[in-house]
Amino acid sequence: MDPAVEEFLRQLDHPLKSEFAAVVELIRNASPAIGEGIKWKAPSFKVGQYFATVNVRDTKAVQTILHLDAKVRPDIKTRLLIDDPSKLLQWLSHDRASVKFRSQSEIDTHGPAFQAIIRQWVTYLH
Repeated sequence: MDPAVEEFLRQLDHPLKSEFAAVVELIRNASPAIGEGIKWKAPSFKVGQYFATVNVRDTKAVQTILHLDAKVRPDIKTRLLIDDPSKLLQWLSHDRASVKFRSQSEIDTHGPAFQAIIRQWVTYLH
């Protein structure tokens, strides 16, 4: 755990603060290879390069943006192949997607599926 992320969570003023912390824990625990830090003024996660950022702007949901670092990858021309039977992903482009949780109940129900998506997503990182 990165101390900067821990301090961010401690100071976070968000109506879904406990849900926000639960999503951070899901990402942390998806793989031991995942590191973390503060990037783009929010908790962000990396395996070599950053791939997930938990957005604090939405006050009605905890939104995680999945990406392949800051820039579009020119070697990826079509949407990433991610198995998503729970339909959690909202695709923003071929290499960016969003997942939103609006309650602890949703997190409890879909947490394992979200972690499976995270594990698939990191396979696209170099």
